[in-house]
Amino acid sequence: MGGRRYNICMVSCFFHPNMGGVENHIYQLSQCLLARGHKVVVITHAYGNRIGVRYLTSMLKVYYLPVHVFFKQCTVPTMFTTLPMIRDICIREQVDILHGHGAFSPLCHEALLHARTMGIRAVFTDHSLFGFADYSSINSNKFLEFVLTDVDHAICVSYTSKENTVLRAKLPPDLVSVIPNAVDTSCFTPDPSKRTPGRVTIVVISRLVYRKGMDLLAGVIPIICKRHSHVDFLIGGDGNYRVLLEQIREQHDLMDRVTLLGGLDHSQVRDVLVQGDIFLNTSLTEAFCIAIVEAVSCGLQVISTKVGGVPEVLPNDMICMAEPNVSSLAEALHEAIEVQRSGQQLDAWESHQRVTDMYNWYDIAERTEKVYDRVIMSANRTYVDQIYKHYSRGPVAGIVYVALLTLLQLVYTLVAWIRPAKGVDVVPDVIDDKNDDVIQR
Repeated sequence: MGGRRYNICMVSCFFHPNMGGVENHIYQLSQCLLARGHKVVVITHAYGNRIGVRYLTSMLKVYYLPVHVFFKQCTVPTMFTTLPMIRDICIREQVDILHGHGAFSPLCHEALLHARTMGIRAVFTDHSLFGFADYSSINSNKFLEFVLTDVDHAICVSYTSKENTVLRAKLPPDLVSVIPNAVDTSCFTPDPSKRTPGRVTIVVISRLVYRKGMDLLAGVIPIICKRHSHVDFLIGGDGNYRVLLEQIREQHDLMDRVTLLGGLDHSQVRDVLVQGDIFLNTSLTEAFCIAIVEAVSCGLQVISTKVGGVPEVLPNDMICMAEPNVSSLAEALHEAIEVQRSGQQLDAWESHQRVTDMYNWYDIAERTEKVYDRVIMSANRTYVDQIYKHYSRGPVAGIVYVALLTLLQLVYTLVAWIRPAKGVDVVPDVIDDKNDDVIQR
């Protein structure tokens, strides 16, 4: 890397040891940014007895904060109680850019607010799609609008996600970039020898919840098994819809043809995928869907519902789209099974190589770095500018936003008076000029 080194702080409620798309995105992006010479730290909440500072691969420093979790790894939204801890970390690590991840993460939103209060540049990555009509979405979108009003830049993982975020948060489109997810294809290599000769195995790896279309899966399984006696289902994942799938399996006497593996670690996903011929995604909403990229990388034929940003992910010859209903999915699966029977599917290693060329984390890190360059070069807004931007959000919302922002500024001033910045020790960095490695102590 020949440009400027940045001190970057990633923040989210979702990080290792928890497993998921956001967690893996933060980890992989951080590793690549470290390799490019930047200093990266991660802030998340405590997981069990994992509290305090921990180090991961390449000396990636992680701060596990002692804050309470109340629902699906989301912290209790308080707005103010995390300010002293996040302020101390930003001062200690001399943070240039705070990068928050996940619209569902209260810790991310609070950190973005605190960063802008401190004058630190803030970037937000949205990994999800939201609705506009229900009560929950309306409240979530209003809070997102408040948080992102003063964020320097936003990143979305697909153009569909960008459109969704621009509308929800009322952001100027030129302040939102599209940078997709990626996959470490070296961990998802094909192995056709693991497949069962004479059988076609359909693999599903997903959280077994409503949003992932488990009602559709429950409707498709009996139809396909009745129509094709040589087809089996291999299902990995856990959730409250597992009971429904078990009932379907028992009602239709499919105990030997439908296997439920339960929850999987990310390290186990490849070993399950290579046992299959077809990968099925039944999601009702997806901003990107990294699972289908991992499946194609392992050489599987992919069938997916045509929702959200999924149509943007793979070329038409690598994926078959279906409407999010049982009959359309069943027909698409029938056609895929016939392709498997005729041997006309794409070569597994050719698919793997094409995915390697399309998606890699070093390219994602380089594109993210360009966003950081743009943010740093832009003019930093004053407190008066922030007040004006929030006030322009509407006659009622604007007044509420200004009141919250003013209260946050008062709390920050009090915290800074009680614990001055000069009393916070700065973490020294030892830089190896030969390898451009940053060693954090």
